[in-house]
Amino acid sequence: MNQLVLSARIAESKPLRHTPAGIPALDLRIAHESEALEAGQRRQVGLEMRAVAFGAQAESLARQAIGAGFRFTGFLAAARGGKVPVLHIQSFEPDNHS
Repeated sequence: MNQLVLSARIAESKPLRHTPAGIPALDLRIAHESEALEAGQRRQVGLEMRAVAFGAQAESLARQAIGAGFRFTGFLAAARGGKVPVLHIQSFEPDNHS
């Protein structure tokens, strides 16, 4: 199963666009920072990754502020013509802990 749940903040949002089929689409960069336990040691964890949303999710995310934190749920797929994973956001909700 390819499903990812990630608490992150919006680091960058490009202007809302539409696919050739007329579906709203939004390209984002999201950032995550937390602390995790690994091999009995606390470790600082941070990452930035590309994300994309379509339809009503894209329209709603386009209205959110840069820096706002959310719990994103979606799946990973390679970027078109590349090998870098992109989170395809299927749902999101406010997250006061990101």
